[in-house]
Amino acid sequence: MKKTFALTHPKLQPARLVDAIKHEIKKYLNRERRKPLPEGKDYWTFDCRFGASEPEAKPIFTSEINKHIDAAAAEELPAFYLEILARAANHKPRVVADDAE
Repeated sequence: MKKTFALTHPKLQPARLVDAIKHEIKKYLNRERRKPLPEGKDYWTFDCRFGASEPEAKPIFTSEINKHIDAAAAEELPAFYLEILARAANHKPRVVADDAE
């Protein structure tokens, strides 16, 4: 998903618009997670970028998306750019230390 979301609407209150945007993003993430994984991969991870516009977008973690949306609404930005790209990945094996020895 590469999209510029408007934070202004002639009929909707900004708080309801922010809620609708967050819901759309949540639906997209859940839809991507339901897709079948490629052979040999364990889980879906997401590469995210957020900014006032596409050239200004900086990488962020998936867990920080809502916080950045709230900050953009608090700054009263007219719009913001959000990019979420799904990528299949493998978990790194855990290193288990032998305490018995």
